[in-house]
Amino acid sequence: MIGYILRRLLIAIPVLIGVMLLVFLLVRLVPGDPCTALLGERATPEACERFNEVNGLNEPLYVQLGIYLGNVLSGDFGESIRFSRPVSEIIIERLPVTLELTIAALSVAVVVGIPLGIAAARRHNTAVDVGAMAFANIGVSMPIFWLGLLLAYLFAVVLLGTPLALPPSGSLSPGTRPLPFYEVWGWEVSGEGFVGIVAEFISNMIVTNAFISFQWAIWWDGVLHLILPAITLATIPMAIIARMTRSSLLDVLGRDYIRTARAKGAVERKVVRQHALRNAMLPVVTIIGLQLGLLLGGAVLTETVFGLAGVGTALFEAINARDFPIIQGFTVVIAATYVIVNLFVDISYGYLDPRVRLE
Repeated sequence: MIGYILRRLLIAIPVLIGVMLLVFLLVRLVPGDPCTALLGERATPEACERFNEVNGLNEPLYVQLGIYLGNVLSGDFGESIRFSRPVSEIIIERLPVTLELTIAALSVAVVVGIPLGIAAARRHNTAVDVGAMAFANIGVSMPIFWLGLLLAYLFAVVLLGTPLALPPSGSLSPGTRPLPFYEVWGWEVSGEGFVGIVAEFISNMIVTNAFISFQWAIWWDGVLHLILPAITLATIPMAIIARMTRSSLLDVLGRDYIRTARAKGAVERKVVRQHALRNAMLPVVTIIGLQLGLLLGGAVLTETVFGLAGVGTALFEAINARDFPIIQGFTVVIAATYVIVNLFVDISYGYLDPRVRLE
């Protein structure tokens, strides 16, 4: 197992380097430049020349690429052109918001999608099957921005003043901010080094931070603010997971060993749970892993509709401002997340199906 993990990590190195090269070139091929995007009408040739010199953009592309790769390999993502701040600080601020939203949305998608697919497969060609797949097709076809606005209007305007009312935007109510968990626990964290970075990252995950530090009022406020964006973001992966579960389970239910189990008098629930479901979960787990990566990098519409300062809005603003270091930094982090998630998915195959040997 350890040898397999090491091989996969070694294979991931050229993949990440390829992603960095591709993004480095693509952001520079997009029409426009950082000077014009940031200075606007003040972007005179003299001002842009000084701007490019200060930010190292007047160097040849191969020199810029060498500096960028060297910095990334040393753990430095550079400094934002727009904010004049280290990109790593912006990642630590923005990524926890999107990560928490992604985990919540994927949890909703899995909890709803898998039982929906199982119910559709067990009652194939019945009203339950047709209704479940119609619901899934609606979910996969519904635009996220439209659904987000609709849910915000329904729960924040129509149901205002009722127990079902939910906040329409933001991560917390105005004027509310949880104390970092390490302050509540009495830890002294400097903010530097691996421990400091991890502590700061976790403290920026509002719901998680409030939960582990027992700030229950703030935790509940964060959960209420997370419900609508999580449901909005979960609709498409939920529909995909439900359809994949149904298709995979139907395929497994037609196998000879399933018919043998039924012929021996096994209860249908036991046949599905113990014999069919575990083997049918292999493609479903793959889809879940892919959806996690997609949600992490593609939550821009949901974050925009609900006013969340996460990765999606950071990338959108950086692209508009031609802030190359931010675009490159977040892309590398998302690509690394894909690699790690796919590694866990491959490892889970050996658990779900003993016939799959990783060594």
